[in-house]
Amino acid sequence: MSQYYKPNRKPDWNYGGPKWRLSRSKIELFMGCPRCFYIDNKLGTARPRGPAFTLNVAVDTLLKKEFDVHRAKGTKHPLCDVYGVDAVPFSHPELDTWRENFKGIEHLHAPTGFTVSGAVDDVWVDKEKRLIVVDYKATSKDEKIETLADSSWAAQYSRQLGVYQWLLRQKGFAVSDTGYFVYANASTENEAFDRKLEFEVTLVPHEGDATWVEGALRSIKECLDGAARPDSSPECDFCAYRNAAAAAEATVSGKAGTKGRGTLF
Repeated sequence: MSQYYKPNRKPDWNYGGPKWRLSRSKIELFMGCPRCFYIDNKLGTARPRGPAFTLNVAVDTLLKKEFDVHRAKGTKHPLCDVYGVDAVPFSHPELDTWRENFKGIEHLHAPTGFTVSGAVDDVWVDKEKRLIVVDYKATSKDEKIETLADSSWAAQYSRQLGVYQWLLRQKGFAVSDTGYFVYANASTENEAFDRKLEFEVTLVPHEGDATWVEGALRSIKECLDGAARPDSSPECDFCAYRNAAAAAEATVSGKAGTKGRGTLF
């Protein structure tokens, strides 16, 4: 068995188990491919994960430390002055929990019975006492990143922002529709590496939309409680691979267990 990929989780962590939570990433999985979501959460077989982006994690950690200095002082970060954002890092007794993976902001959604959760990178507060959701991103592109459209992950990032805004509103906070992405873009223009990377940091505003969340939660409930497996997304590479692999196996004659098999899904 692979030391990295553990496909089958313990039943406690599947839908219906006492430890199951509907995390922001699981919501995104459903939006990307309902069938993969069903196999993961109902049947308990997870999709293989990609490699950990450890450099991105390092940037996130350092940005949190940097903004926490201003949080302790109650001062604006210089980046906010550059972009004319009148806000300071928000202080709250539960902030560390809100930012912790596998915990995050939690809300019990009564219509579905789901405990919905999501771990934010940061929260700021403006002069009107509205909370501002902030997410850190690290990448390396030739072009300057000034709008979310400059990212190939714009739709996913927009939904990510919307879920965090929805969660904070369920906690009773006034939340600004505008969120921000702190983008650290690594430059490759230097003549040599010289044991360091230089980043251009930009502040990218984005109008969040949380109107789709309630409908998505109800659709997820129907998916998990339904008797039939949902359709896969035509854009899902994992389903495409499973089907292609099954079709390839079916062409091999005389192999036990392969004859007559069309597709796995």
